[in-house]
Amino acid sequence: MKIRIGVLCPSEIALRRFMPALMKCKDFEFAGISSASAEEWFGEPTSELVESEKGKAKKFTDSYGGRLFESYNEMLGSPEIDAVYIPLPPALHFRWAKKALENGKHVLIEKPFTTALADTKELLEIAKANDLAVHENYMFVYHSQLDWIKNKLPEIGEIRLIRIDFGFPFRGANDFRYIKELGGGALLDCGGYTVKLAGLFLGESAMITASQLNTKSGFDVDIYGSATLTNFDGLTAQIAFGMDNSYKCSLEIWGSEGTIYTNRILTAPDGFEPVVTVKKGNDEQQFTLPADDTFAKSIKFFEKCVDSEQVRTKHYSEIHRQSASVEKILRGN
Repeated sequence: MKIRIGVLCPSEIALRRFMPALMKCKDFEFAGISSASAEEWFGEPTSELVESEKGKAKKFTDSYGGRLFESYNEMLGSPEIDAVYIPLPPALHFRWAKKALENGKHVLIEKPFTTALADTKELLEIAKANDLAVHENYMFVYHSQLDWIKNKLPEIGEIRLIRIDFGFPFRGANDFRYIKELGGGALLDCGGYTVKLAGLFLGESAMITASQLNTKSGFDVDIYGSATLTNFDGLTAQIAFGMDNSYKCSLEIWGSEGTIYTNRILTAPDGFEPVVTVKKGNDEQQFTLPADDTFAKSIKFFEKCVDSEQVRTKHYSEIHRQSASVEKILRGN
C-alpha cells in the first residue's frame, strides 16, 4: 500500500524540489496540499496574504492532483493522510510536527528538525511512543559522491584535518533566515549542514570543542560563525558558515600523503556532476562524478523509516545527536 503524503504549506522548495522528487518515488502517493487558515498564520496575516497562499497551493493540485485542504489542522486530522512533509520556517517546525505526530502522521521535516534540543527530544519521544517515523531532510547525505570520497581516503594516508565551509551572500532582511522569531540564524541554516557533514566523517563520538557565533549591526540573529569538532581518536574537523559571505560550499580533507577537495559537497542539485580533486605531491587529478537526485533518495530513506522499526530507531539517535551538537554551539559550549 502506498504512503499517502500531504504537504503542509505551499513553499517554494516544496513546489520546485519536493514534488518533482516525490513523483520518482513509487511507494508514495501525493494526497494533498494545505495552506494556513487565518488563525494558523504566524503573525498578523492580511486577507491578501491568506488568499495568495491558497493560490500557491492550487498550483500543486493543478500540476499534481491531490486534495486542497483549507487549513493545516484539516490536513493533519484527515484519515486520507499517512505522512506529512513540513517545509515551514524553523521556528514553526516543533508546533506543527508535534500536532502531526499526535494525529498519527509520519513526519518528513526540513532542516533543522527544531530550534531547540528540548523540542527535538519531545518530538522523538512522541514518535517512539507511537511507532512513527520522523526524518530531518539533510539531502546531501544521500549523494553518491560521499561514498566515493570515503572510498578514496586511504590514498591520501592518515587524515590530519577535515575542513568544511558553507556560506552564501546576503538574501535580504525579509528572508526568514534573518528573522529571530522564525528561527533564523546562520547556525540553524547553513551551519547545520557543516555540523552534519563533520559528524558523518568523525562518527558518533564527535563533540564540539570550540565555537563562535557572530552577529551584525541591525540583526538579532547570528550571521556567521565557526566551530571545531573532535572525536575520541583525536580527528578534528573545522567548520565555518555564514549568510552574508561570498559563496562557498567546500570540503577539504588533508591527509599525511595527499588532499581531497570538492566545492559542491552540500548543494549538488539533481543533474549536477560534482568534480573532486585529489592531490598527492605534484600529482593532481580531477574526477567528475555522476549526478544524483538527493531529494528523491531522502524521500526513499523516509519510506525506510516508515517501514522499518530498526531504521527509524537508529535515525532517532542521529537526529538527537545533530540537535545536541547545534545546541552546544548555540549555548557557546
